[in-house]
Amino acid sequence: MTDVPSPTPDATGGPAPLVAPNFITEVIEKDLAAGKYPEIVTRFPPDPSGYAHLGHIFASFLDYRTAVQYGGKFNLRMDDTNPELVRQEYVDSMVDDLKWMGLDWEDRLYYASDYFGRYYEYAEQLVRQGDAYVDSVSAQEMSRLRGNAHTPGTPSPYRNRSVEENLDLLRRMKAGEFESGAHVLRAKIDLSSPNMKLRDPVLYRIVKHPHFRQGDAWCIYPAYDFEHPLQDAIEGVTHSMCSLEFVDNRAIYDWLMERLGFQPRPHQYEFGRRGLEYTITSKRKLRRLVQEGKVSGWDDPRMPTIRAQRRLGVTPEAIRNFASQIGVSRTNRTVDISLYENAVRDDLNHRAPRVMAVLDPVKVTLSNLDGEKTLSLPYWPFDVIRDSPDGRVALPGGERVAPEQAVRDVPLTREIYIERDDFNPEPPKGYKRLTPGGTVRLRGAGIIRADDYQTDDTGRVTHVTATLLGEDAKAGGVIHWVSAGRGLPVEFRLYDRLFRVPHPEGEQEADDDDSAGPSEHDAEHTAAPVDAGYMRYLTEGSLKVLHGFVEPSVAGDPVDTRYQFERQGYFWRDPVDSREDAPVFGRIITLKDTWAKEAQKAEPARPKAAPKPGATPKADGPAKTLTPEQEAEVARLTGLGAADADARTLARDEALLAFVGGAVQDSTFGQVASWTVNDLAVGLRGGEVKVQAADLAPLAALLAGGGITTRVARDALARAAASGDAPVAIIEREGLNAGLSSDDLRRAVQDVLAANADKVEAYRGGKTALMGFFTGQVMRATGGKADPKALAQALGEALGG
Repeated sequence: MTDVPSPTPDATGGPAPLVAPNFITEVIEKDLAAGKYPEIVTRFPPDPSGYAHLGHIFASFLDYRTAVQYGGKFNLRMDDTNPELVRQEYVDSMVDDLKWMGLDWEDRLYYASDYFGRYYEYAEQLVRQGDAYVDSVSAQEMSRLRGNAHTPGTPSPYRNRSVEENLDLLRRMKAGEFESGAHVLRAKIDLSSPNMKLRDPVLYRIVKHPHFRQGDAWCIYPAYDFEHPLQDAIEGVTHSMCSLEFVDNRAIYDWLMERLGFQPRPHQYEFGRRGLEYTITSKRKLRRLVQEGKVSGWDDPRMPTIRAQRRLGVTPEAIRNFASQIGVSRTNRTVDISLYENAVRDDLNHRAPRVMAVLDPVKVTLSNLDGEKTLSLPYWPFDVIRDSPDGRVALPGGERVAPEQAVRDVPLTREIYIERDDFNPEPPKGYKRLTPGGTVRLRGAGIIRADDYQTDDTGRVTHVTATLLGEDAKAGGVIHWVSAGRGLPVEFRLYDRLFRVPHPEGEQEADDDDSAGPSEHDAEHTAAPVDAGYMRYLTEGSLKVLHGFVEPSVAGDPVDTRYQFERQGYFWRDPVDSREDAPVFGRIITLKDTWAKEAQKAEPARPKAAPKPGATPKADGPAKTLTPEQEAEVARLTGLGAADADARTLARDEALLAFVGGAVQDSTFGQVASWTVNDLAVGLRGGEVKVQAADLAPLAALLAGGGITTRVARDALARAAASGDAPVAIIEREGLNAGLSSDDLRRAVQDVLAANADKVEAYRGGKTALMGFFTGQVMRATGGKADPKALAQALGEALGG
């Protein structure tokens, strides 16, 4: 696979984005203040069984930037414990892509396989301590003996083997005497624990398959729950961050640290996983797309891999800015893909000079133009020049010059090309481009009038004859163009979303998504069959290939220049297939969200409800068509108190609708519906939410009565979703509802303002946006207990003096 060239420098020249304050940074600050650790050490542990993908962005950014912010160290670890799937190709690509994203682990690139010998020594130690045993039942029997949420586990007939027998069998497993599946090593913990993870988890399995780094040296491999905490401890990791599906695994983590006596020991902290709409991140499913030829490879620009996004032309600055906007919380959420796409657009808007390209050309002859004119046209529009921090703008290649120097020569010849859609013999109402006898402005060249046109046997326009009127005419629209004789012939590739639905996997899966750390959900530690249902949601025509022309000014530009082709989108030369004699330009992204526009077209018009007195009008969002049955369900849900937008989401999603069906139908229903849609949706689709909807009514009532803040409510909701405990019981047990007196609030405000005197002065000098900074600092200082309204009033009084 051909490598992708390095990105251009950061268009803004600004520093890398930081991690916003969150519950993990609060823990870190307390640990540092207490001297618990000499420095912070984090790690990102991808499983090299595929290419790095968009699911890795948030977790890797959180791990890396947290370490940087607190002056600590960041480790990159390849979790290569599955010999059947891990490959050197995947390691090399991950290392290269994560470096490209800006992560720096210095010399701390580790492999789980580096420590196979040490893991085994710890395994024997556990056996000698009576904390582990070799089990010889089948995988199916082991699953049965574990019981379920309502029935405690039953001891295996091999659970009480002697230490000597267990050591003998373990050593023979290591020596290769047994076939795969004959035996496993299990921890001896608690078969009656309500946490199923503690019911004697598997620590080692027999897998007779050569390892890409270790060859045939090993035929037993450690399970994730055994290897991962041990490697954290060996590497000196202090804060082991992982996604929420590992919350129950933390008990095994802590058990191992205690039994093996690590000091100082790492601790695990779980954050909500972040999915991305219209995307899959299961490496097994992505691998199948490649194997079945649905895409051209792992670097196909439609794929969600980092390598594909690099080839597409997305920059690391755009990816980091996207990651910084997501936010850290204790709840799983699916991120609106427009957040990612807009981060890409925002980055390119100030990076990509404007030029003209015609993708679907039709020839126009300017009958009154003799010879050739050379026009000097600007690369940048006025708004970008106006917003430039140094008053200068970039040429292709990055050199920053005065605006008047940021121009290029564009030839205007007798024959030009315009877009086929920019001429219409039978224009619809409101059409503002070229029509027979009509006028339109050519960008930078003046106004033309269409005098005649020709068509082929199918009625398709083949040629237009026009008159160049100069500036002495009126025109309602502006179109782009390229010289027919001087334009460069180009292949254009227009990429669209690979999937046409927001959740192509249906239920959100955690099969091998190592967005925070790899998991081993397959009992035999082998590749599980892949449900191909997601294939039916592939977007038809997600790649369109056109042949047109681009203005000749691009010929001498650096090959990694990103352009905005006016009215078409952002493009750059494909770094794999483009050649100097046969350039290929791929579209990085459209200028606007065309999906939202199409969704609005598809939605039948509905009468809008009159706004409430004093309400702020909201912009219309993309609407989605509902069946008559779903519309009836919306009416029922809104009648119970759900917001219209929440009701529409619930009506379309069976998992969410089933959950909220158990909610108490009183004044709390609207809040419970909101939490269901905005905080619990991803977990509900994946079957990960353990709390019942009926248990949320007391929480909603407590919030509505002012007994807790929104932050406390969401914190309790996240813990309840993971544990199944009633959220109000969690609040009372952990003292989360401890109020903040007015005196305590005023003291916190004064302390924050005193510690930020320079910002106070700037605020009073007119930088009122700093109010958000002060609010966040006081919220952090008070542990989130400050009432937002009281806090706003206290800050207003203190800053107004």
